[in-house]
Amino acid sequence: MRKIYIDYNATTPLRAEVKAALIDDFEIFGNASSMHASGRTARARIEKAREDVGALIGAGNGTIVFTSGGSEANNTVFQTMSRIADKSRSEILVTSIEHPCVMNSAQNLKDNGFNVNILPVDEYGKLNIDELEKALNSNTLFVSVMAANNEIGTIQDIKKITSLVKKKGALMHIDAVQAAGKIAVNAQELQADYLTVSAHKIYGPKGVGALYARKGVPLFPLVHGGHQEDGLRAGTYNNSGILGFGKAAELASAEIEKYAKEMSVLRDKLRLGLTEKIPNIKINGHPFDVLPNTLNVSFPGAEGEAILLSMDMQGIEASTGSACASGSLEPSHVLIATGLGPEMAHGSIRFSLGWGITEDDINYIIETMPPVIARLRAMSTC
Repeated sequence: MRKIYIDYNATTPLRAEVKAALIDDFEIFGNASSMHASGRTARARIEKAREDVGALIGAGNGTIVFTSGGSEANNTVFQTMSRIADKSRSEILVTSIEHPCVMNSAQNLKDNGFNVNILPVDEYGKLNIDELEKALNSNTLFVSVMAANNEIGTIQDIKKITSLVKKKGALMHIDAVQAAGKIAVNAQELQADYLTVSAHKIYGPKGVGALYARKGVPLFPLVHGGHQEDGLRAGTYNNSGILGFGKAAELASAEIEKYAKEMSVLRDKLRLGLTEKIPNIKINGHPFDVLPNTLNVSFPGAEGEAILLSMDMQGIEASTGSACASGSLEPSHVLIATGLGPEMAHGSIRFSLGWGITEDDINYIIETMPPVIARLRAMSTC
């Protein structure tokens, strides 16, 4: 049976070049903390990867700390905030559409006495700048906003947001896990104090990510132990994962313009095809300020999981809501935050494209989806 994977925001396959780099690294088994030749060779490769990841996100002279992924990186930032907060600054601001690892980190701080303010977004998933300006005050310690949303693809006005945050003397965290490698991300230009990325979103291995910290900002380890990462993240280095991350970052940096152009053409073709062939659907997310590879569609009268199972039987692999919350029966908090009702949110599918998707694949999806939706709507009791 034909198989079309169109769930690249959940994870990506290893690029052939990344896989080759991993295989090559299997022979370099030295502990990067050791002083002998094997250890020095491993350490040199890790530092090269650090440079490549830094180049992808415009790190400049900021610190790059390797982690197990975006969730650990984000948790490290939030736990740092809990260490530096005092009576003069203790308030934390996040948007209502952040990734669960940010939302739950914020909730954890709230449970421990911190003042956490959840900022609203508009119907397209854009942070309301006026609401941000009202919320910012002399007690604001920290603001966390994702550069681009993983479910609907909406891109935030990060420069404008950061400018307001800086005027109040607060710290700025950008979750760039979904943005890096898809759109230009430059930590220095964005005036980020902290910025987080993950390898498996850019065709690298799973289980490795990175945290950028601007030079001079506070940063405390989440994982305590040895001296690795200048004492900021203990544990034996994941040589292969870090090397694969570096290679993936190098490739992403070189191809970002090509990626954006090719993905947006295919994404627009899919959006037009579904809109023309299936009545009564709704495109979620911003019409223009959106990731080039992301299309979120609501199909009223059809339930999301039923759509996914029907698509899967036709060889099409997509997702409903957030893949990170796929075990939950609750509707997507992102879609609810944009004003979508629970029924519409439950009937939403995220198509996220990537390298490997062809025009022929898009045509197949456009031809396959109409009868699937028609059948499910006919069966619906709603």
